[in-house]
Amino acid sequence: MSVEAFEIAENGGANLKDVDDDGRPRRTGILITASAHIITAVIGSGVLSLAWAIAQLGWIIGPTVLIAFSLITWFCSSLLTDCYRAPDPVHGKRNYTYGDAVRAYLGDVKYRFCSLAQYVNLVGVTIGYTITTAISMGAVKRSNCFHQQGHQAPCKVSDTTNMIIFAAIQIVLSQLPNFHELSLLSLVAAVMSITYSSIGLALSIAKIAGGGHVRTTLTGVTVGVDVSGTEKIWRTFQSLGDIAFAYSYSNVLIEIQDTLKSSPPENKVMKKATSIGVSTTTLFYMLCGMLGYAAFGNEAPGNFLTGFGFYDPFWLIDIGNICIAIHLIGAYQVFAQPIFQFLENYIRNRYPENGFIHSERIINIPIIGKFPFSPFRLVWRTLYVIITSLVAMIFPFFNDFLGLIGALSFWPLTVYFPVEMYKKQAQISKFSKTGIWLNTLSSACLVVSILAACGSVQGLVQALAHYKPFKVS
Repeated sequence: MSVEAFEIAENGGANLKDVDDDGRPRRTGILITASAHIITAVIGSGVLSLAWAIAQLGWIIGPTVLIAFSLITWFCSSLLTDCYRAPDPVHGKRNYTYGDAVRAYLGDVKYRFCSLAQYVNLVGVTIGYTITTAISMGAVKRSNCFHQQGHQAPCKVSDTTNMIIFAAIQIVLSQLPNFHELSLLSLVAAVMSITYSSIGLALSIAKIAGGGHVRTTLTGVTVGVDVSGTEKIWRTFQSLGDIAFAYSYSNVLIEIQDTLKSSPPENKVMKKATSIGVSTTTLFYMLCGMLGYAAFGNEAPGNFLTGFGFYDPFWLIDIGNICIAIHLIGAYQVFAQPIFQFLENYIRNRYPENGFIHSERIINIPIIGKFPFSPFRLVWRTLYVIITSLVAMIFPFFNDFLGLIGALSFWPLTVYFPVEMYKKQAQISKFSKTGIWLNTLSSACLVVSILAACGSVQGLVQALAHYKPFKVS
């Protein structure tokens, strides 16, 4: 029995009250759950690098770039919400994934390009979240060690061990059948993201109020004082990638929209959720980036929450890092579920007679209750978590990795495909005023993505040159 058939059977049979217009179990998502999914997806580990990014750009360009990315993300996401259904945004056929929407509007060739960009990004994000969680778990251990043994204690921790613990948790959570089971997890994760961002803000304000001599400038890190001219250029490009990563959620927007009730229309609800999610995260991003820069100056660390030291108040820093870990446990699933669904649907369609792939039965789990279990889902999702964790162990570079992921995904997924689908849906000529403006926006964002990718690759090369795999830090 499939998961969908099980859900319908549990509700008393497949009648019109139990299913939506596509024959699938009736969706129950609302504005609050969609907003929580968005906040969970957007406010992630990217917020931790924003103080560093602002430090590279300075007081004028830094906030300007942050607001620009926010507006572009909001605008293009609003275009994308209308592409959930095709050809009509309200009464058309549903598209269950981002790739489905691209195929419906732009054809198979661009669908393949989109799928490649989307799933490379999703895999990269899950690897990045594994790295970030391990760093936060290690920060808690070091903080408690310093508190118990004194500030001069060695207090070394292994990121590898923390990644193994994180992987074990994800193996269990990855058995959730689909995206529709993540609403509670996303709500908890959204609360955690706001909590640790608020703690970072409070610590920044306390550090600023406590005085000290930090140097900030209108143009960020100073050539000849903080960095060389070449380093300034590369860091500027990399900071663009970090900011782009902080806003990367378009690749799961359609999947989130597919959880919504059909009345009121999904695109209207999703536009409201997008406005709430992006405006909320931008407020936190501006505060975290600017106050973090004010607190640390041109020496702002890559992860501003671990830059306050591990001494006092150790308990508050612990809470912040615990919240990061809890949030990323949920966020990992938000980004991993589309990967799981894509590969499972592909393999099931390719091998329709394979008993192992299609086998599924209901088991009773204490407290949880009835749960659909699939041997194929257990094996392949476990392998995925293990492989991404191994990659994270080999390349645990926080800033450079986030910047590269953001650079590679920003233009194609956040800008290009939403713009192209909207033009197709609204039948906009490329030589019309609207068409010219949209093409100009897309071209400018392509240039930004290329520059950001170059800066992040250069940072990764430098980091690799000075790193020994599996080093205990």
